[in-house]
Amino acid sequence: MDHCKDFIKAEFPSIDIEMFQYIEGVLENGIEDFHDSEDIYEAIGEVLQEIANKSESDIRGICSKLLHFMRPHSNDNVSRNGLTKILDAPVHLASMAADLEDNDMEIKSIWVNSRDDSLKVDKKKLDKAQAKLQQKQDKRTEQVLKGVGTMSVSNNKMDGATASQVTSKKEAKMEAKGNNRAQDIRIENFDVAYGERILLQNTDVTLAYGRRYGLVGRNGLGKTTLLRMISGGQLRIPSHISILHVEQEVVGDDTPALESVLQCDFVRHGLLTREKEVNTLIANGSPYSAELSSELSEIYMQLSAIEADKAPARASVILDGLGFNPDMQKKATKHFSGGWRMRLALARALFSKPDLLLLDEPTNMLDMKAIIWLENYLQTWQSTLLVVSHDRHFLDSVPTDILHLHTQRIDTYRGNYEIFEKTKNEKLKNQQREIEAQMAHRAHVQEFIDRFRYNANRASSVQSKIKMLEKLPELKPIEKEVEVVLRFPETEGLSPPILQLNDISFAYPGCANVLQNVNLGATLESRICIVGDNGAGKTTLLKIIMGILNPTFGVRNVHRNLKFGYFSQHHVDQLEMNLSSVELLQSSFPGKTVEEYRRQLGGFGISGDLALQSVGSLSGGQKSRVAFARMCMSNPNFLVLDEPTNHLDIETIEALGKALQKYTGGLILVSHDERLIRMVCKELWVCGGGNVKSIEGGFNEYRTIVERELAEAAK
Repeated sequence: MDHCKDFIKAEFPSIDIEMFQYIEGVLENGIEDFHDSEDIYEAIGEVLQEIANKSESDIRGICSKLLHFMRPHSNDNVSRNGLTKILDAPVHLASMAADLEDNDMEIKSIWVNSRDDSLKVDKKKLDKAQAKLQQKQDKRTEQVLKGVGTMSVSNNKMDGATASQVTSKKEAKMEAKGNNRAQDIRIENFDVAYGERILLQNTDVTLAYGRRYGLVGRNGLGKTTLLRMISGGQLRIPSHISILHVEQEVVGDDTPALESVLQCDFVRHGLLTREKEVNTLIANGSPYSAELSSELSEIYMQLSAIEADKAPARASVILDGLGFNPDMQKKATKHFSGGWRMRLALARALFSKPDLLLLDEPTNMLDMKAIIWLENYLQTWQSTLLVVSHDRHFLDSVPTDILHLHTQRIDTYRGNYEIFEKTKNEKLKNQQREIEAQMAHRAHVQEFIDRFRYNANRASSVQSKIKMLEKLPELKPIEKEVEVVLRFPETEGLSPPILQLNDISFAYPGCANVLQNVNLGATLESRICIVGDNGAGKTTLLKIIMGILNPTFGVRNVHRNLKFGYFSQHHVDQLEMNLSSVELLQSSFPGKTVEEYRRQLGGFGISGDLALQSVGSLSGGQKSRVAFARMCMSNPNFLVLDEPTNHLDIETIEALGKALQKYTGGLILVSHDERLIRMVCKELWVCGGGNVKSIEGGFNEYRTIVERELAEAAK
């Protein structure tokens, strides 16, 4: 900086001390931000031009020389005007000025010893220069911190979704320096969109460490998208916080299930791998055996510190709770179906203990026993949990807080789902009362204004009332969510017997009996729920009931006019995603009018533009409603529903329960959703050990049995 100071004094000998100190401060404070001569010119160019009354090209040359003094190795040896401004030889400026006296009076004028007041810089121009410098520095800071503080919408696409987020410069600087060690997660001022549709706008979310959050909201509002944005980095959180999102199943290979879970502990896995390598080197007579022995001792100390010997037992407990018996824990992952690999992914996540665990409908893949175990396990979860779920009992048991996604924002409520629902309803009632009270007050005041508007004696009072009305806060009407209504078709009565299974047994080729000596019956008044562990034969029993599978032994009798409507989660996956919902019904049931197809879809909440969108663009719950609509096009009089609640939001499950209560046909339901079972079912069939038996105590009795089994297994 000394060279810069001397150069400035030489170039501008008449500069006053205040202006010199200002320029000196600008150069010292901005030395890190000046990357080329243009930066220096933008900061002090106008000021220098006013001091000496020089041309713009001369000032740019001076700025280029200043850059050379400040950054001797800078590549900016050529100004942006293309003129070289580097001093490559000593120059006697006084002699130059004398030689050019006749040709250029402007240059000589800078050597005038007497101070001229006209050379003072205009204060307005100085303020403008200061503002320009500040704007430039802010722009530089923003560019440096862009990767941390602001996310570009155009560069952050995921499955058609985009996100933008702005964080404070303070937090961004802490993150850049690695000083951010906060355990709480604050995602502030962010937007999420899907195509042109805005899902969230100007939203803030805070996840306190150690709290368990349930994210709820209608289908299609962006719950799954939000989780993906967080796990994929589109919404920034502190880099030191580990995230695990259970979304995709484990890739099948030759790794045993238990070992697949243990490999999630990368520290333990790395130490054990290195232990084997060191032992092999020592056994082969390595010349560095002394050093290797020392390293081996250090490895054993680290393994002891992390209690590596207890890891297999902990992993085994998690797998067992999720339904993996000892034999299954030894099986290679490639031998498991997709549903079991999803359970394995969940087991790996629970074993890893990330700082932030993201779960999207974790109960979809589980039977009742595994759900109860998971509820108990997550109640003692130590770090932060964010879960999307439609299971009312799960949301009452696990979360400490509820995040309610609606109308492009997220509201936070303390407590489980039951408390949230009560608080939300009370809040809406209070808002409605406030709106009604203000409307009544406005009407009363307006009546006074209208009555005395033309009364000169009351003019001041009228004006006062008018101003009072203008100052009243505008209360927006409450945006009520549209109630979900599902409608199943009316059915005609059938004389019994309707459905009878007599001494049914079934075995797949080369396997033992899945079902043996089953005797069951159903009527159009039946409301039956089938429960049991995964693999106990529930789906096999359904297929025998509908005639998809023929029993190995026994007789199946059905009424000749019995017409089944079958729904399973696989039907949702097998929908033609490129077609619209109307086109889908048209291809499955041709010959009807567009109005009939739209009326059918409207009965299941797919109306308006939704019916014309491609099925692939719909949410999971909306796809389920389309599958319901297609199933009911044939007017079935007996419904067989296999896990129908997967992907449905809580409101739609409630609507499904009410619709099934009104349905006049028969019903057999396979579900793990406790709320739906209690709403609909009057009879409970339990599959297990090749048998199917009815229990008198209903669902309460079954839950008691499962909890007793879990308690005994934990001993």
